[in-house]
Amino acid sequence: MRILLIEDDHVLGAAIRDHLSAGGHAVDWVQRLDDAEAALTTVQYELMLLDLNLPDGRGLDLLRRLRGRGDDLPVIITTAQDQIAIRIEGLNSGADDYLVKPFDLSEMTARVAAVARRYGGNNAPVLRLGPVEIDLARRLVRVEGEAVTLSAREWAVLERLVSRPGAIVTKAEIEESLYAFGAEIESNAVEVYVSRLRKKLGRNAVHTVRGLGYQVAS
Repeated sequence: MRILLIEDDHVLGAAIRDHLSAGGHAVDWVQRLDDAEAALTTVQYELMLLDLNLPDGRGLDLLRRLRGRGDDLPVIITTAQDQIAIRIEGLNSGADDYLVKPFDLSEMTARVAAVARRYGGNNAPVLRLGPVEIDLARRLVRVEGEAVTLSAREWAVLERLVSRPGAIVTKAEIEESLYAFGAEIESNAVEVYVSRLRKKLGRNAVHTVRGLGYQVAS
């Protein structure tokens, strides 16, 4: 999943970025609202982590602008402000969830996954694709009842595909889930990870649609 992290605290921002990256997500970290606006015009993100107090303004102003132009990008607010009134203002402005600092990084990961599932039209964390059972919340896969271990990037590709079962997901869309700004994109990375998924989940787990992309069964 491609995530935009807006956080001006260097220590916390690095910790969040590294934690999410270790989980297979591509994270673009910016520390100002103007940089966030520039990133949003360049990349189609799947989720935003938004601090409220930033050097060049309030995070809520950015959120209101997003919602005002009809952008339904999932947004989780992260802030040290614990007042109920601030939480209500954030949720009323269009936030999907709220994390009060300091927070546990594992809890943050769970909330990110939960919000992403809701937007993907899949509130249930367990999917079944033929003999393959995918527990999105616990990041577990079983094939005919046997547990299968996936790497972080294999998970990233699988999550992108199952977020839109039956739909064709292009190679470029998958690459956006794997690589943040400045990362070197390997020309055959998507093909490599799809091949690995087929070896682990079965040859028919992921279908190639020639010239268009990949899909999993609906």
